[in-house]
Formats: sequence, C-alpha cells, structure tokens
Amino acid sequence: MASYYFDTSSLVKAYLREDGSDVIIGLVDNLSGGRISILEITLLEAQSTVRRHEREGSISGRAANRILERIDEDAVSSYIVKPFDALVIEEAIRVLDTHPLKTLDALQLAGCLMIGRSMSEPLTFVCADTRLNDAARLEGLVTLNPLNVR
Repeated sequence: MASYYFDTSSLVKAYLREDGSDVIIGLVDNLSGGRISILEITLLEAQSTVRRHEREGSISGRAANRILERIDEDAVSSYIVKPFDALVIEEAIRVLDTHPLKTLDALQLAGCLMIGRSMSEPLTFVCADTRLNDAARLEGLVTLNPLNVR
C-alpha cells in the first residue's frame, strides 16, 4: 500500500490547476487503499494559497469558497492530518540545525519525518520544491516532485 505525505505545494495542485496538477490528481485517483498524510498547518497554508489566487483574479470568490470547502471535507474524510504541536516544532528546530530551509518548509519536513516514524510502510514525501526535496532525501525520505514527472 502506497503512503504519501503532501506538503502544501503538492496538496493545492489537487484543487487548483497548476503545473504538476495532473501528477497529483493521478496519485489521488489511483491510491487504492493507500494514504495521504498532511500536517495540520498545511490547511492554513492551503487557505492562504487559495485566497491569494482569488485576490490575483485567477479564480472567483465562489470558486475559492468551493475549493476551501472541498479541502476541509477531504481533510476529514480522506487525509491523515498530523496535529501541529510542540513535538513538531522540536523536530523542525532539529531540521533547521541541519538544513538551510525556511520555517514553514522545516515544519513540513518535520511533520513528514514524524509521521514516517510511526508507520510500518515507507512514506513518500511529495513536494514541488527542489530545496525541500533535497533536504528530505538527506533525511532518508523517498521524494516525488510533481513538476519533474513526465
């Protein structure tokens, strides 16, 4: 059974048409019993991304609201949502001591590492950011960049 961790750059591709959306939609549609995990803060980042698209005029307010409703519904019914807590922050601090990442990227990687440690099967880190994927590989994770899949 395949298990994936989506950072925000990947999660939003399931809801907004962007480069790499076809790859993400394909993963979600063909999961067949697998799992998608996210960090709780991903929901906040996704809202920020959707609202930015609305402000920039690439989607309407109505479309933005529908997308956010779908994300919330999927978070309850389809995703494993890791709570954002002090342990995630501690792990992110360790990640920042090791890798040159931005704060939210370190939190995403920390969340994936913590979820991965609690699973018996491998967890693939799905992310559209090269630097973050490089750090994830150095931490021993398998990565998938939806922008690099042909």
